[in-house]
Amino acid sequence: MADLTTTFIGIRSPNPFWLASAPPTDKEYNVNRAFEAGWGGVVWKTLGEAGPPIVNVNGPRYGAIWGADRRLLGLNNIELITDRDLEINLSEIVNVKKNWPDRAVVVSLMVPCVEQAWKDILKRVEDTGCDGVELNFGCPHGMSERGMGSAVGQVPEYIEMVARWCKENTDLPVIVKLTPNITDIRYPARAAKSGGADAVSLINTISSITAVDLDSFSPEPSIDGKGSHGGYCGPAVKPIALNMVAEIARDPATAGMPISGIGGVTTWRDAAEFIALGCGTVQVCTAAMTYGFKIVQEMIAGLENYMDEKGFATIEDFRGRAAPNVTDWQYLNLNYVTKARIDQDLCIQCGRCHIACEDTSHQAITAMVDGKRHFEVIEEECVGCNLCVNVCPVEGCIDMVAISGVDPRTKKPVSKDYANWTTHPNNPSVWQKQAAE
Repeated sequence: MADLTTTFIGIRSPNPFWLASAPPTDKEYNVNRAFEAGWGGVVWKTLGEAGPPIVNVNGPRYGAIWGADRRLLGLNNIELITDRDLEINLSEIVNVKKNWPDRAVVVSLMVPCVEQAWKDILKRVEDTGCDGVELNFGCPHGMSERGMGSAVGQVPEYIEMVARWCKENTDLPVIVKLTPNITDIRYPARAAKSGGADAVSLINTISSITAVDLDSFSPEPSIDGKGSHGGYCGPAVKPIALNMVAEIARDPATAGMPISGIGGVTTWRDAAEFIALGCGTVQVCTAAMTYGFKIVQEMIAGLENYMDEKGFATIEDFRGRAAPNVTDWQYLNLNYVTKARIDQDLCIQCGRCHIACEDTSHQAITAMVDGKRHFEVIEEECVGCNLCVNVCPVEGCIDMVAISGVDPRTKKPVSKDYANWTTHPNNPSVWQKQAAE
């Protein structure tokens, strides 16, 4: 059985699945339930300095994007950092860490860019016995307008400055949470490293408006007829997060810097992809808010099964393996050729591949063969773009088959004489899968 025990910048947890700083980690009650369900760690919802409490809206806080089956794909929120008293949060963190000594408890922080403000809150947080702090330089709404959150995260010099303050004023591990609302994620990551940060976490939410009500003409969520941009998260942001993680992992200036991956982690496979790009832990929010805390049990079981099948004893056995395979476009092998192949045994004759290729691509899929409705690939017209694979509603019905270069799965040279495929008897330009003997 694979061992999911994780040590990340000296912080141990029974598995790499942490809850991100967000509503699910806002109080002791929630965190206790999370740990009972099996989460390896939490990042406590962002704390601010003592003083007048943060005031959140009392109306809708979330906007959403759904798929055709009403599955939640993206969530936009306009909620601010914790609106609970600092003293209450600190006392609850003490209780949680005392009751769950084997779990990771990291505290997210956001205060003004004044060294004394950081020094004061770091001392108070350190006294809770927590395992580390995460500097929230990513929140794109509400706090950024006050000179905090992404307003800091978009200026590398500020990141380096505050990270250095924190390292000088606490012995706790310091994680810098990065905003994706920036042109090049490498610069803030480099700044975090220059400031002495122990790790970076990313991505925070993406500044967004998810919808406009076409009756009231207010952005959603609507508060008394007005709306505001918020932070976008959920499965839809995963591709953006993976790319930014990869950019940091392969940047010589930040190579080897520990990364906690965030952004759309919903399944064990999502987590494994972040780990393969170099992440030591993954943080989850939207999936827990959608399906509840027990979803972590599916993530744990799935990751264990994958690792057992691959022969990986710990996540260190495959962490970062994908990072060297991320390259610049100019270095891609232009002599590597693939062609689409349609498995007629799986084809349901819906024609989506044909119409997509005919209208918007390369006219490389027939609609008729021998006078009958039949969809096949015309090899000389196929450029291997794989649009047909992505629009096909039947998984595995259309494959991309390498006909020159090296097959990435077998690592062996391939040619046109590949196994299990042959030309159609009445049309040499059309290829079909051979029937099983």
